[in-house]
Amino acid sequence: MLYSALADLVVLVHLAFVLFVVLGALLVRARTWVVWVHLPAVVWGVAVEVKGWICPLTPLENHLRRMGGAAGYDGGFVERYVMPVLYPAGLTHATQIALGAMVLVINLVIYRWIWRRAGRQRGATGPS
Repeated sequence: MLYSALADLVVLVHLAFVLFVVLGALLVRARTWVVWVHLPAVVWGVAVEVKGWICPLTPLENHLRRMGGAAGYDGGFVERYVMPVLYPAGLTHATQIALGAMVLVINLVIYRWIWRRAGRQRGATGPS
């Protein structure tokens, strides 16, 4: 029971990390220091997708599930939990590259929006 609960906790942390990678730039608007945590997370997330790596949280989750008497699974977190929701077919490397590119584009758009807003606010409150 304990190992199963810990494995579920790892899944929740993993999901939170994925959401932070994809949408964490929105937090930068409120707390600018978040950029120093978010940008490395984006680099890691995109690299994992593009290179086809397995995030270290996936083997941890599998280990905890096996310790609790359940079976682990093959593949990565995205393939196991995200892809069945988004795509009924299996995960291919081309799809992983597309997902990595999508994460990068989403973040570039959000950061550009933040940058432009900050520039307009500086211009509106700057010296006359």
